[in-house]
Amino acid sequence: MTDYDNTNTGALFKNDDKGSEKYPDYRGSINVNGSEFWLSAWIKTSKRGAKYMALAVTPKNADNAKPKQNIRDDLNDQVPF
Repeated sequence: MTDYDNTNTGALFKNDDKGSEKYPDYRGSINVNGSEFWLSAWIKTSKRGAKYMALAVTPKNADNAKPKQNIRDDLNDQVPF
């Protein structure tokens, strides 16, 4: 039996834990060219009344993508004399 290849696929599931209107209506994950992302969707209505989904994609390793602050900036150990 061969392993399933989930490259370039994803899935969305209804968000039953929606705390406010800003929370997505659907959430899930997607794989794009071997990279994993979180996928969020909100059900919207256009000015003409047509329903559509607005999407947001965030890398699953978003915490690692943020630039790290230099430790010297944290210390700020200038002593005023």
